[in-house]
Amino acid sequence: MVLEGNPEVGSPQTSDLRHPGSKGSCVLSSLVEDAQPGEEPLKYGELIVLGYNGCLASGDKGRRRSRLALSRRPHANGVKPDVMHHISTPLVSKALSNRGQHSISYTLSRSHSVIVEYTQDSDTDMFQIGRSTENMIDFVVTDTSPGGGASEGPSAQSTISRYACRILCDRRPPYTARIYAAGFDASSNIFLGERAAKWRTPDGLMDGLTTNGVLVMHPAGGFSEDSAPGVWREISVCGNVYTLRDSRSAQQRGKLVENESNVLQDGSLIDLCGATLLWRTPAGLLRAPTLKQLEAQRQEANAARPQCPVGLSTLAFPSPARGRTAPDKQQPWVYVRCGHVHGYHGWGCRRGRGPQARECPLCRLVGPYVPLWLGQEAGLCLDPGPPSHAFAPCGHVCSEKTARYWAQTPLPHGTHAFHAACPFCGAWLTGEHGCVRLIFQGPLD
Repeated sequence: MVLEGNPEVGSPQTSDLRHPGSKGSCVLSSLVEDAQPGEEPLKYGELIVLGYNGCLASGDKGRRRSRLALSRRPHANGVKPDVMHHISTPLVSKALSNRGQHSISYTLSRSHSVIVEYTQDSDTDMFQIGRSTENMIDFVVTDTSPGGGASEGPSAQSTISRYACRILCDRRPPYTARIYAAGFDASSNIFLGERAAKWRTPDGLMDGLTTNGVLVMHPAGGFSEDSAPGVWREISVCGNVYTLRDSRSAQQRGKLVENESNVLQDGSLIDLCGATLLWRTPAGLLRAPTLKQLEAQRQEANAARPQCPVGLSTLAFPSPARGRTAPDKQQPWVYVRCGHVHGYHGWGCRRGRGPQARECPLCRLVGPYVPLWLGQEAGLCLDPGPPSHAFAPCGHVCSEKTARYWAQTPLPHGTHAFHAACPFCGAWLTGEHGCVRLIFQGPLD
């Protein structure tokens, strides 16, 4: 299958990638039964963008939202490798002009390109993710600000690719989901230019990486109470797994990791260089708290009538229906270094230590003093435990295991930096542990 040497101009050389058992096999399995009228389609899983706490600030609309369910399509739209052509560059535009033919073009030099044609696959559904708002993108993702909050409008400096990645889900049990770098554009093509990282694999096929890369981290022990962060890897255009490059856009690829795959697991993180997504499986979501449980926890916390230990006012978490605007009068505030919860007060400021630096009146520790906000994106929680811990310095509240997991999970930032961040707002975590146990004072009566 390996074709050596440059082909003559106008004389494309072709390799048939179709053989049983390979990724390019054209052997079609029998179709699965589709959902009947009135039935909910089978759900493969959900993608949740970190940093939005349940909803975009302007509201979830269409394909631009903070969370997207991937469900079985009425008709399969997956594709798989079919035929590989070695051709001269003048023929590239002609070969890529067929919008109905999916293909990946690898430009090796000005006089030599390799084009891999893809054929329809009735066994898989394909979902595409990227910054582009064109119709072939199923999930439109924009940059999330690392300092907390999100940048929802188009960004001139965006580092997220217009066609960032694609996920192929098996339409048959166990409904495996696999991720691949790059998505097909409006012409059904993926184009890797001369400067893109690309190479010929030992079996004579082609593979490559996108400019800023698609990184994936699978948690150790699944996404549950016993989870621990895994190792960040890079996914290639063909779905192979590599160690990270020296920098995000370096032309030299990392080493192939043969014992790992591109299969998404419950809790897998997908980083698109500007936004990070969490993959949750249907089984994993059944273990996560529901919105009703989160609301019940809020009401239970308020029913305990926590009080400010100094002002003696009763504190209460506001309803999520209010949204995160200005803090409510009864909003609990916390000193994030010690965890003592108070009502808002204006004393304790320390000059030269920043506007948020306050001295706790109970233990005298000086640090940020911020309002507490309940984490409302249930899919980010590892367990339905009580809201006992807050991230520092943003003040988002969740269970202890959820807080400790995210506090020790480094998220990619820039070309080669990693920071732990609050999953609810994206703020970089500070302090020794990145989170603090909340210390409430009960009513005195």
